[in-house]
Amino acid sequence: MQPVLKKTMMATVLANLLLSSAFIYSLEAGAVTPDKSLRTGSSANATQSKKNKATTDFEAIYTKEWEWRQHQMADDEDSPQDKVIPKLPVVNKAMQDKRMAVWQKTLNQLDAIKVAELSAEDQVNFAVYRNQIEALFLAQKFKLYERPFNGDTSFWGNLADVARRDLRSEKDYQNYLGQIADIPRYFGEQIENMRAGLKRDFSMPKVSLKGRDASVLSVLEAKTLEDNVYFTPFKKMPSSIAPEKQNAMKLEARKIIQEKVLPSYTNLLKFLREEYFPHAQKSTAAYDLPDGRAFYQSQIKIYTTLDLTPEEIHQIGLDEVAGIRREMDQIMAELKFQGGLPEFLKYLRTSPEFYAKTPQDLLNRAAWISKMFDAKASKYFGLLPRQRFAIIPVPDDIAPFYTSGRGGPGVYLVNTYDLPSRALYSLPALTLHESAPGHAMQMSLSAENKNLPVFRQNSYISAYGEGWALYAERLGVEMGMYTTPYERFGMLSYQMWRACRLVVDTGIHAKRWTREQAQQYFLDNTALSAHEIETEVDRYITWPGQADSYYLGSMSIWKNRRRAEAALGEQFDLRAFHDAILALGSVPLSVLDARVDQFIADGKTKASKK
Repeated sequence: MQPVLKKTMMATVLANLLLSSAFIYSLEAGAVTPDKSLRTGSSANATQSKKNKATTDFEAIYTKEWEWRQHQMADDEDSPQDKVIPKLPVVNKAMQDKRMAVWQKTLNQLDAIKVAELSAEDQVNFAVYRNQIEALFLAQKFKLYERPFNGDTSFWGNLADVARRDLRSEKDYQNYLGQIADIPRYFGEQIENMRAGLKRDFSMPKVSLKGRDASVLSVLEAKTLEDNVYFTPFKKMPSSIAPEKQNAMKLEARKIIQEKVLPSYTNLLKFLREEYFPHAQKSTAAYDLPDGRAFYQSQIKIYTTLDLTPEEIHQIGLDEVAGIRREMDQIMAELKFQGGLPEFLKYLRTSPEFYAKTPQDLLNRAAWISKMFDAKASKYFGLLPRQRFAIIPVPDDIAPFYTSGRGGPGVYLVNTYDLPSRALYSLPALTLHESAPGHAMQMSLSAENKNLPVFRQNSYISAYGEGWALYAERLGVEMGMYTTPYERFGMLSYQMWRACRLVVDTGIHAKRWTREQAQQYFLDNTALSAHEIETEVDRYITWPGQADSYYLGSMSIWKNRRRAEAALGEQFDLRAFHDAILALGSVPLSVLDARVDQFIADGKTKASKK
């Protein structure tokens, strides 16, 4: 998974874009940040009636690079659902070197653009695009392709996700057959990259690898070829495909799975067990990787879009943990609980009343919560997506190592594995985060805006996307989504979870905390189950910096909201504020700040005319 081109996790929108605003950008050390003096009105860098050289140069750069980039990425859970690529990308060392050269050249070309001469819209586009290219370049610079899986995703798991899609046409099926027939070459190149990583001690930490071969085994241990995940699309084919063609493609699929897919998975399993797992790095710290300090700082910048040091992030985390702890104490007092936080957390983790009895019970409760939001949505949001989302369980083969939930356009995945670890008091916060008004809503709004440049329609910046989703969790208090003190505590526990991430991520990677230290910090401060904590900590160990994006992004949105409330007073309109934020799509936090500057200026102008 590319760090800023998600998944998932995913798209951007710019309806109601800052048509009257101006952004003046400076290029300092290769970064693009908006000038603090945001001008408004007709005097501000108005949208051009004719394209100037800066505009045409910028369009030429991103058009050429984006077209080329489409052939560099494999499908994953967050790829557009309406297409299947016919061949897997080339990922060998020669291609990796070429990618780095292309993105270095693209950065150089972008730095030559006179950004101030772009229209307001294109200045935003420029900031987003440069953020993408810088992230892609840094990934190549530090050879992240030598670690093609982490505690959350894997290249083989992404392919299995594609197999679970609903294919619609004969072309889709032919492309899918071509893709799985290409698995031997693709897996071979990935294995060689991992071998290169092992040689320079750039691998997944050994402590996080226990059981990570389960998803490989699930493919090999299917009872029949028809039970294999890669045969899934052929179990129910569209009637538009002639029966004889269906039978022919089913026969071909069985042959490919037997002769190419299964041997590839066998080779992968052998490599993981005999070479990779035994020789994986002993340390969990990013600082102990090759050029580790620079690598970790680059990941912080990619995921947060901020220039914060690990030490600064760690202290922010400690301060926020202390503040949330005071809120937790207030709810415990409200409940008249006799005992301290450790005793209350033990009570929450062990009381059967807080846990679903069946997977369907958990799914049903999640559906009920999402419908509660539907009844309130129009009071808080003007921008609402057309796309609906399904609520489905996380597939069995990945559920033991998967997060508690995940959302995106059209789907809200709920992990029903190990029900005693899936607390009902946390489910409202999880649902608001992953479905609506979180990821499934925000990302669908983005995907539905076809007025954006193509490179923005499926882009995702973690600080914005995860920050918005975490903001949505606490917004649920104002919306009346938490019906009991326990559910409000569950929300606070989720807020604490993300604040603790600031402490734990920097603790692991910069302060060399052990896995056990990190787990204990969560046990002491959150209501998360032991199983959730184990999977989450392993995720942070293998994915440096990503965990920092959630709380820092949310803090930025809340900071900007309070700033707008203070500036506009009675003229502040929360619904309009949310629309302005959502209309931006996935952008660096500096662009978010500038948009709120404009929101405030527009509000003051409107008030003065009354």
